[in-house]
Amino acid sequence: MSAYQDKDGVLIMDQLLARIKKLEYHQKLLLNMIHGEGFEFDRLIVVNNLDQNEVEEFLKMCEDLNKEMLEQKAEKFIFYAPLFAEFKHRLTPKLDHREVIEACLRQQIYPELMEKLKRNILD
Repeated sequence: MSAYQDKDGVLIMDQLLARIKKLEYHQKLLLNMIHGEGFEFDRLIVVNNLDQNEVEEFLKMCEDLNKEMLEQKAEKFIFYAPLFAEFKHRLTPKLDHREVIEACLRQQIYPELMEKLKRNILD
């Protein structure tokens, strides 16, 4: 018996991996049970498996773009397609820009910015 095995000879790492997989499965089931009203963006974070750093980067990006939008708005600039392009470019590939904009609007995360970005979605 090594330090990596329990008394029955089962590898501890295998046990931990099995427990993690079970937790991930239960998490998916719980997410399906929750309607998520008011927490749409939070739900996207979990469903798309984003970590805290990725969320912080997203919020920093939104802060930067929001400042840029406010500067453009003060200069009477009404064409926000470049801002939208930058948003799409900087957004993690784990997320869909349409879903993120809708979720942020519902959760009131940078609502003015998201409203301007939404106007640029071509569907």
